[in-house]
This record gives sequence, structure tokens and C-alpha cells, in this order.
Amino acid sequence: MKVCEPIEQPKLSVRPDFSITLTQLYINGEWRDSASGKTFAAIDPTTEAEIAQLAEGTVEDVELAVQSAEAAFVGAWGQMSRHERGEILWRVGDLFRKYGEELAFLQAKEMGRLFKDSMTVDIPHLANMFHYYAGWASKIEGAVKQTTKGLHTYTLREPLGVVAAITPFNFPLILSISKFAPALAAGNTIIHKPASATPLSALKVAQIMEEAGVPPGVFNVVMGPGGTVGNALSTHPGIEKVAITGSTASGIRVIKDSADTLKHLTMELGGKSANIIFADADLDAATQTAYDGMFYNKGEICYAGSRMLVERAVYDEVIDRVRQRALDTKPGDPLDSNSDMGPIANKSEYDKVLNYMEVGKRDGARLVAGGKAADIGTGKGYFVEPTVFADVNSDMTIAREETFGPILSIIPFDGFDQAIAIANGNQYGLASGVHSRDIKKAHKAAAALKAGTVWVNTYGHFDPSAPFGGYKMSGYGREQGWEALEFYLQTKTVWVDLT
Repeated sequence: MKVCEPIEQPKLSVRPDFSITLTQLYINGEWRDSASGKTFAAIDPTTEAEIAQLAEGTVEDVELAVQSAEAAFVGAWGQMSRHERGEILWRVGDLFRKYGEELAFLQAKEMGRLFKDSMTVDIPHLANMFHYYAGWASKIEGAVKQTTKGLHTYTLREPLGVVAAITPFNFPLILSISKFAPALAAGNTIIHKPASATPLSALKVAQIMEEAGVPPGVFNVVMGPGGTVGNALSTHPGIEKVAITGSTASGIRVIKDSADTLKHLTMELGGKSANIIFADADLDAATQTAYDGMFYNKGEICYAGSRMLVERAVYDEVIDRVRQRALDTKPGDPLDSNSDMGPIANKSEYDKVLNYMEVGKRDGARLVAGGKAADIGTGKGYFVEPTVFADVNSDMTIAREETFGPILSIIPFDGFDQAIAIANGNQYGLASGVHSRDIKKAHKAAAALKAGTVWVNTYGHFDPSAPFGGYKMSGYGREQGWEALEFYLQTKTVWVDLT
């Protein structure tokens, strides 16, 4: 994964360490315990030790957050000029750089993301995201329409109201900010429900919002189970929109739950992305790029290129190259700069990944590398080996389902048409990759692939200006780019009789 480079790289600590102090809900600018007083544990996937006890939100807490967000929408935030909102969002971006090390540390502790990757990728991207949408805040405009003589007709672009953001564990910060920044720039207020496994970084974001001058009630955080907090957000009549990143199954639940109140929705859901390597590709570059496109962030990526389609003429050579890279990858403590891959984010996901490894073996795929848990010498942690299966066909479970871990399926193909047919023959359509020296072939493939993003001779590039989202069962709506603003605005048409 690559994003635009930061203007100035933050200074890195030798080994960072920060105290965990934020554990309460954040509602109406106040830190408060859950209405029930219940808590739940945050677990470090590297050590399996408890990090902290977090307040577990309830339906009552959601109700209070909605009331606060509604009041802020018509009050302080709604009355503020767009230029003022833009200035606040710019300060938020600056503060992400200021607190970069702490945010990177929290991601490492709560879900095993490599500290060095957070610092070089996430933090610059988060700052750039807020700076990008800070500029858009004052540029949201309507238009005058040339209609009937004697009538003055124009449109207004208005915010929706209260937005619920439901986010996953794999990129706790990036996948949250891709919702917060455009929603706030458009003038909405937010209630954030982070994944229960990754609440720590979400609470730090709330503190950053407060420091930047975001008024009370504009940004709220309610942790808790999806069946309680998520359902309450999806069904509440005071919430105008739900933006979710998660599994396709989770998205379908939100769609069903929100149907009775006809909410606006953005669905960034599952993926089983195909990464096609044609025989005429630069194999050194293609195999390295495709490997990184699968195993970056432990394979816990919705757009992971988990299906590597390789033209038969170079099939064996590509397998050998990928196998060696897997053997050279070193799982380890995410706070250690020498580690190449951190632990799976939590025990439930760890068990699922190990099960998929066994399913791949049982289905008859050829195990090339990995295939089991990894021991980093501590006897603790949810570590697994980067796993490569060859001779996979599209009927196998590991080629059809989102394994959401470091499991690569390599599938042979003969010719352009078969490659496209295999790539498109899946329920998902989030992203895809094409590797070829023939630029005409690459463009033709990009047009034929049924996916929301196509990377050609690269993989995993992101920029705040470039929209991202899926086709088919990978969801709908777009995040990033000016296109994302469209999903946080509504259009009002005004007719004035001048006669």
C-alpha cells in the first residue's frame, strides 16, 4: 500500500511507549462511562495480555449521542461558516502529524499493525485527508438553472444531518478518517462506532477533534457490540446516514436494519481481488508488487490481491519467486522495526485464518509456503506464517471466500480472455491488478475488469483525491475524492416566482 509522501517525516522513537488513558465513551464533548457501567477488555494480539477495560456502550448511550449530534448540527456546527469549518479540519490534519507516534503505537497495540508502516503510510495519509477536505469545505456550491421565464431556479447543496460511521479493525484510522473528513467538510455531525477490537485509536481521534476546536456534539464515539450499538445506530430515526466498512455480511445486516428509516448508505465491503500477471510482465517488479499487495498488513486488507492469476508460460517461475519472498518474511512484534509482519488482529480472526489454511489443504491446493501458526519465540501472540497455495481453481473455498489473512491463492490461466473470465467470476469486485509491458493490453484489461479500482503495474496506491469503492458484493458508494462528498450531501431545488 502506498500513499502520497508526507511533507515532513515525523521523528521516530527507538521503541515507542505511551500510557493508555482514554477508556470512556465520548459524547457531547464529555468523557463518560457507559449508562450500564459495563466494560470490555482490549487485548494486545502480540502478547495476548489485557491492555485496558473500555466502556461498553448501550442503546441509551446511542440515544444520548444522537441527541447531542442533532443539537450540534443545527447549533454550533450548522451555524458556523464553511470557511470556519475548513480551518478546524485543517487543524485536525496538523494534529494527526503532532500525535503520529502515539496513534501508530495504539494501532500496534490494539491490532498488530507495524509501527513503521503506520508512521510512513497512515499518519501522512490521515493528515493529507483532512487537509484535502478542509479545502473542499468552502467550495460546496449549488447552481442556477435556466428554467421558465419569470422563474428564478437554483439548487442548494446541503448536509444530511447525523452520520453514523461503523468501522472495522484492520485499518482503524484510515478507514475511519475516510468517512469523518468528507462528512464533516459537508457539514454533518458524526457518531463513530469503532470495532470492539480497536477502540483505542478511535478515542485518541476524539481527543484530537476536541483539541482542534470541533464543537461538542459534532463528533461522538460509542464503543460496543455490533448487535447492540451497531443495530441502534442503523435503526435510529435521527440518523440520516450510515457509512460502514466491513464484511459483506455486516453490510447486508446494516442495509436490512436501516431499511425502515430509508437511510443514506455507503457500503465499503468485502473483496477477493484478482492480481493478474501476464507472461510479458516485468516479473521482478510484478512478483514483488503482487506479493506486497497480498501480505501487506498481514493480509488483513479488504482489497488484498488474494487471487494471483499467472499466465501459464511463467507460472512456475512466479511461484518460485513468491515462495522465496514468503520464506524471507519475518513475523514479529509490530513495535520492532525489524519485523515484517505483525500478529493477526484478534483471537477470533486468528482462528479463522488457521481454519482457512486447513481448508486449502483439504481442498487439494498445493501448499508452497507457510500453512500454520508462527512462533516468534515468546510462545504468545496471534502470529501466522505467510501462506502460499498454488494450483488453485476457482471452485476452491480459498479462491471464493475472503480469507482476510496472509493466504495467497495462485491460479494459472491461458490467454487474456480466460484471465478476465477468472477474475470476474467471483461475487466480489472491490479491486484488481494487471501486470504487463503491453500498455494496450493493460488498458483493455482495466476496461474489462468488474472492479472499482484497477492498478496497472503497481498495487495499493491511494490518495485523498482518488475515489475508492466496490462493484457487486463489494458494496456501493465511494470514499475519498470529491466524489465522496456526494454521499454526504443532498440537493434542494428552489423556485422563485419573479413576476
